[in-house]
Amino acid sequence: MKKIILLTSIAIASGILFSNIFNSIVIAVATDSDIPNSIIAGKEYYMTVYPGDFFRIFTPFSQILTLLSLILFWKKSKQIRLFLGIGLFCVVTADIMAFTYFHPRTDMMFSDPIPNVETLKRLSSEWSTMNWVRSTILLIGLIFSFLAMDRIYTLKKQN
Repeated sequence: MKKIILLTSIAIASGILFSNIFNSIVIAVATDSDIPNSIIAGKEYYMTVYPGDFFRIFTPFSQILTLLSLILFWKKSKQIRLFLGIGLFCVVTADIMAFTYFHPRTDMMFSDPIPNVETLKRLSSEWSTMNWVRSTILLIGLIFSFLAMDRIYTLKKQN
Protein backbone atom coordinates (compact mmCIF):
# COMPACT_ATOMS: atom_id res chain seq x y z
CA MET A 1 0.00 0.00 0.00
CA LYS A 2 2.87 2.39 0.80
CA LYS A 3 4.38 1.92 -2.65
CA ILE A 4 1.01 2.52 -4.30
CA ILE A 5 0.76 5.85 -2.50
CA LEU A 6 4.26 6.84 -3.63
CA LEU A 7 3.63 5.67 -7.21
CA THR A 8 0.36 7.62 -7.28
CA SER A 9 2.23 10.65 -5.98
CA ILE A 10 4.77 10.29 -8.79
CA ALA A 11 2.06 9.82 -11.42
CA ILE A 12 0.17 12.93 -10.32
CA ALA A 13 3.37 14.99 -10.05
CA SER A 14 4.21 13.89 -13.61
CA GLY A 15 0.80 15.06 -14.78
CA ILE A 16 1.29 18.42 -13.10
CA LEU A 17 4.72 18.82 -14.67
CA PHE A 18 3.48 18.05 -18.17
CA SER A 19 0.43 20.28 -17.73
CA ASN A 20 2.78 23.05 -16.70
CA ILE A 21 4.96 22.43 -19.75
CA PHE A 22 1.81 22.47 -21.91
CA ASN A 23 1.04 25.90 -20.44
CA SER A 24 4.49 27.11 -21.52
CA ILE A 25 4.41 25.62 -25.00
CA VAL A 26 0.77 26.32 -25.91
CA ILE A 27 -1.10 28.67 -23.59
CA ALA A 28 1.71 31.17 -22.96
CA VAL A 29 2.65 31.34 -26.65
CA ALA A 30 -0.99 31.87 -27.65
CA THR A 31 -1.40 34.54 -24.99
CA ASP A 32 1.74 36.33 -26.17
CA SER A 33 0.91 36.04 -29.88
CA ASP A 34 -1.20 39.14 -30.50
CA ILE A 35 -1.33 41.32 -27.40
CA PRO A 36 -3.82 42.89 -26.52
CA ASN A 37 -6.18 40.88 -28.79
CA SER A 38 -4.90 37.56 -27.43
CA ILE A 39 -5.51 38.76 -23.86
CA ILE A 40 -9.06 39.79 -24.74
CA ALA A 41 -9.64 36.40 -26.42
CA GLY A 42 -8.13 34.66 -23.39
CA LYS A 43 -10.48 36.51 -21.05
CA GLU A 44 -13.43 35.32 -23.11
CA TYR A 45 -12.11 31.78 -23.40
CA TYR A 46 -11.46 31.44 -19.66
CA MET A 47 -14.80 32.81 -18.49
CA THR A 48 -16.07 29.31 -17.71
CA VAL A 49 -12.93 27.37 -16.83
CA TYR A 50 -9.19 27.98 -16.94
CA PRO A 51 -5.97 26.00 -16.31
CA GLY A 52 -5.88 26.99 -12.64
CA ASP A 53 -8.95 24.83 -12.07
CA PHE A 54 -6.87 21.76 -12.91
CA PHE A 55 -3.97 22.79 -10.67
CA ARG A 56 -6.32 23.70 -7.80
CA ILE A 57 -7.40 20.05 -7.64
CA PHE A 58 -4.25 18.11 -8.42
CA THR A 59 -1.52 20.21 -6.79
CA PRO A 60 -2.82 19.84 -3.20
CA PHE A 61 -3.47 16.14 -3.89
CA SER A 62 0.14 15.76 -5.07
CA GLN A 63 1.44 17.56 -1.99
CA ILE A 64 -0.64 15.41 0.35
CA LEU A 65 0.49 12.18 -1.31
CA THR A 66 4.14 13.27 -1.29
CA LEU A 67 3.90 14.21 2.39
CA LEU A 68 2.15 10.93 3.15
CA SER A 69 4.90 9.05 1.27
CA LEU A 70 7.53 10.86 3.31
CA ILE A 71 5.77 9.89 6.54
CA LEU A 72 5.24 6.27 5.46
CA PHE A 73 8.87 5.77 4.39
CA TRP A 74 10.41 7.94 7.13
CA LYS A 75 12.13 5.01 8.88
CA LYS A 76 13.13 3.12 5.73
CA SER A 77 16.41 5.03 5.25
CA LYS A 78 17.88 8.51 5.56
CA GLN A 79 18.45 8.65 1.83
CA ILE A 80 14.81 7.86 1.02
CA ARG A 81 13.70 10.41 3.60
CA LEU A 82 15.99 13.03 2.02
CA PHE A 83 14.80 12.25 -1.52
CA LEU A 84 11.13 12.45 -0.56
CA GLY A 85 11.78 15.58 1.49
CA ILE A 86 13.34 17.26 -1.55
CA GLY A 87 10.41 16.10 -3.68
CA LEU A 88 7.96 17.60 -1.21
CA PHE A 89 9.96 20.82 -0.97
CA CYS A 90 9.86 21.15 -4.76
CA VAL A 91 6.09 20.65 -5.14
CA VAL A 92 5.43 23.08 -2.29
CA THR A 93 7.89 25.62 -3.73
CA ALA A 94 6.19 25.45 -7.13
CA ASP A 95 2.84 26.07 -5.45
CA ILE A 96 4.20 29.00 -3.47
CA MET A 97 5.45 30.42 -6.77
CA ALA A 98 1.96 30.03 -8.19
CA PHE A 99 0.39 32.08 -5.43
CA THR A 100 3.09 34.71 -5.04
CA TYR A 101 4.27 35.14 -8.63
CA PHE A 102 1.91 33.69 -11.23
CA HIS A 103 -1.55 34.47 -9.85
CA PRO A 104 -0.82 38.18 -9.36
CA ARG A 105 0.51 38.50 -12.92
CA THR A 106 -2.39 36.55 -14.38
CA ASP A 107 -4.84 38.69 -12.42
CA MET A 108 -3.20 41.87 -13.73
CA MET A 109 -3.17 40.62 -17.33
CA PHE A 110 -6.84 39.69 -17.27
CA SER A 111 -8.06 42.61 -15.16
CA ASP A 112 -10.57 45.28 -16.08
CA PRO A 113 -9.57 47.59 -17.54
CA ILE A 114 -6.89 45.74 -19.47
CA PRO A 115 -3.42 47.22 -18.83
CA ASN A 116 -1.56 48.97 -21.64
CA VAL A 117 0.19 46.88 -24.31
CA GLU A 118 3.71 47.38 -22.92
CA THR A 119 2.61 46.24 -19.45
CA LEU A 120 0.86 43.20 -20.94
CA LYS A 121 3.94 42.25 -22.96
CA ARG A 122 6.15 42.57 -19.88
CA LEU A 123 3.77 40.53 -17.70
CA SER A 124 3.40 37.85 -20.36
CA SER A 125 7.16 37.61 -20.87
CA GLU A 126 7.83 37.40 -17.13
CA TRP A 127 5.13 34.75 -16.74
CA SER A 128 6.50 32.65 -19.61
CA THR A 129 10.11 32.79 -18.43
CA MET A 130 9.32 31.95 -14.83
CA ASN A 131 7.01 29.12 -15.83
CA TRP A 132 10.05 27.30 -17.21
CA VAL A 133 11.76 27.84 -13.85
CA ARG A 134 8.70 26.40 -12.11
CA SER A 135 8.71 23.43 -14.52
CA THR A 136 12.38 22.83 -13.71
CA ILE A 137 11.61 22.83 -9.98
CA LEU A 138 8.78 20.36 -10.56
CA LEU A 139 11.11 18.17 -12.64
CA ILE A 140 13.73 18.17 -9.88
CA GLY A 141 11.08 17.15 -7.35
CA LEU A 142 9.89 14.39 -9.63
CA ILE A 143 13.42 13.09 -10.18
CA PHE A 144 13.98 12.89 -6.42
CA SER A 145 10.68 11.05 -5.95
CA PHE A 146 11.80 8.56 -8.62
CA LEU A 147 15.15 8.22 -6.85
CA ALA A 148 13.31 7.45 -3.61
CA MET A 149 11.24 4.81 -5.38
CA ASP A 150 14.37 3.30 -6.91
CA ARG A 151 16.07 3.24 -3.52
CA ILE A 152 13.05 1.54 -1.94
CA TYR A 153 13.20 -1.25 -4.52
CA THR A 154 16.99 -1.48 -4.24
CA LEU A 155 16.79 -1.90 -0.46
CA LYS A 156 14.09 -4.55 -0.87
CA LYS A 157 16.32 -6.59 -3.22
CA GLN A 158 19.25 -6.35 -0.77
CA ASN A 159 17.20 -7.71 2.15
